[in-house]
Amino acid sequence: MSKKVAIIGAGLTGLSIGHHLKKHKDVDFHIFEKDNKVGGAIQTEKKNGFVFETGPSTGLMGTPEMAELLEELDCKIDYADEKAKFRWVWKGNDWQLIPNGPIGGIKTPLFTFSDKLRLLGEPFRKPGTDPNESLADMVRRRMGKSFLDYAVDPFILGIYSGNPENLVTKYAMPKLYNLEQDYGSFIGGSIKKRKEPKSDRDKKASRKTFSLSGGLSDLIDALNTELKDNITLSATNIKVDKAGERFTLKHYRGEETYDYVISTVGAWALPDIFEFISKGKMKAIAKLEYARVVQVSVGFDNWNGRELKAFGGLVPFKENRDILGALFLSSFLHGRAPVGGALLSVFLGGVRKPEFVDKSDDEIKEILKRELTTMLNIKDWNPTLLEIRRHHHAIPQYGIESEDKQKALEDIEKTHKGLLIAGNLRNGISMSDRVKQAYRIAKTL
Repeated sequence: MSKKVAIIGAGLTGLSIGHHLKKHKDVDFHIFEKDNKVGGAIQTEKKNGFVFETGPSTGLMGTPEMAELLEELDCKIDYADEKAKFRWVWKGNDWQLIPNGPIGGIKTPLFTFSDKLRLLGEPFRKPGTDPNESLADMVRRRMGKSFLDYAVDPFILGIYSGNPENLVTKYAMPKLYNLEQDYGSFIGGSIKKRKEPKSDRDKKASRKTFSLSGGLSDLIDALNTELKDNITLSATNIKVDKAGERFTLKHYRGEETYDYVISTVGAWALPDIFEFISKGKMKAIAKLEYARVVQVSVGFDNWNGRELKAFGGLVPFKENRDILGALFLSSFLHGRAPVGGALLSVFLGGVRKPEFVDKSDDEIKEILKRELTTMLNIKDWNPTLLEIRRHHHAIPQYGIESEDKQKALEDIEKTHKGLLIAGNLRNGISMSDRVKQAYRIAKTL
């Protein structure tokens, strides 16, 4: 008999699970999405000669599963060119290049002399013993405060729009945590890992930055084409109940019984969907914090500012500017702007300035004009494209509650066999993390 599986959410995780389940004829699955389109945060738009994203701007080929999914769907990958290797950090009144190794770390003006000396001793420091140590505490302990302020803090702003004081390294940056625990050092561990032999499959995780020829929505479109007969859109007011060993999923169009239910929705939405789960367990999950972010796509037909030979620029919180940073998409991806023009993706808000999401469009436009003309030497502020998106639940923050959240998730899945809780509330936030999680869930089923 076929297993009946309900998947809640048609974002990248839900669609990727469906892709893998479709290979097995003994699984009867269906995907339910509350919105009228699939893809979740991944959406590409085209306007006035610009191709821009209203969610994630690029992907990182961080897992073999990501590479294999793109291969299986025959997606045309647009790898970032050489300029993407260069990343800027704002300090004082100018941009500085982020060091790309120990030698660069010693030469850069970003770090203090005393911390540069500490860098030389990093491979010889003892590993930490606190599994819930914050990322900020770990970096101060191993590398010094200036490395925290001008390397890690902007890096975390770029990934999490978060605060390294609140993120727990074990959950937010597990690879970094494991470098210290397994090898005793960030620097030494990185060198040793590079020398370790890799299988042909592992080599697919090239860690290259990529998009797709028509934008990241090419991936969503390919998944949607493959799975459209297994998707119900506008399935609002979803509720799941449990009777015995089976689940009943209800929404405004009707209800049906399933052997398995997989949720890929955000943590904040879980209590309303799974009312049969104890409030105590759900509270430990639903209190997960999300960054509130404003994302603005800014395009110029004729670029007249600083030459953009970089992936982008990040702004440390210590510098007290009103933007988190900007990606220079047209400098390293093909066809993102008219010839001679430029496309930027600028971010505001984040965990430490959540009130920016509530600012009006006019206020945001004024901030952009003030910050970008100064920081990028733009002589004539006359953007052809200016698209504002507000994300109230942009990026989950894996903080001190992560251990309790993880335990609650495991207890729920153990108590209610057949229920699997997925999505970016666990196992990482990147596109590659989502695809890897989907692969493992489908393999488990």
